Amino acid sequence: MKRFLLSCIFASILMLSFAQQGALRGVFTATKGDEKIIWLFVDDYCSQTHYKNNEYLSTWGGPYTINGTKLEVKIEYSDAHPDMVGSSKTSQLTMSAHGFQEQDGIVWKKQAAKKQELDGLWRITGRMQDNKMSSIQRGDRKTIKLLVDGYFQWIAINPANKGFYGTGGGHYTFQDGKYKEHILFFSRDNGRVGAELSFDGSLKEGKWHHSGLSSKGDPIHEIWSRDNEK
Repeated sequence: MKRFLLSCIFASILMLSFAQQGALRGVFTATKGDEKIIWLFVDDYCSQTHYKNNEYLSTWGGPYTINGTKLEVKIEYSDAHPDMVGSSKTSQLTMSAHGFQEQDGIVWKKQAAKKQELDGLWRITGRMQDNKMSSIQRGDRKTIKLLVDGYFQWIAINPANKGFYGTGGGHYTFQDGKYKEHILFFSRDNGRVGAELSFDGSLKEGKWHHSGLSSKGDPIHEIWSRDNEK
């Protein structure tokens, strides 16, 4: 009985927190048969990805709002259903001590919070080309990256024409100037699943400088800005 009451209290606090903050934050996971599903929420943006152990399946996401237990996502990309881009998807959530459940019955478990300095929604704004750092102007096409609680995902999209150009994600750490990734899914090459990548990383005047070798072994040097910055 005591454990039940504590769970109810925790769920109530969780629901109240969501309602007061107007946002979810963190990483939630679920399963559907042999599918694994991961849902990232950070800086008013979310991304849901379906994959198997060695096979990428699909992803969709965009800006979201939450009113009480009603979650609404404005879809900016969906590689499985591009016709949905520009529409909104609404879900009614039932909160629990460990996460939430959607009205379709899927149970989402919240992963442990592992806050790091890079957590947030980022957008690429600079790339080294011909030994010169070139700015990437903001436009319809963009590459964004969500980092939250030890998970990451990058997505290359163009919401204006419902374009989707690739995604990848998994676990990340950022410590002592080193940014490391462990890939769980990669839409362009399932063979990259399980790879460990290490980069140099630093924050300079609020910009994330990212350099090293890409998943293909090509040298890269990029600058990322938080997506709410102009």
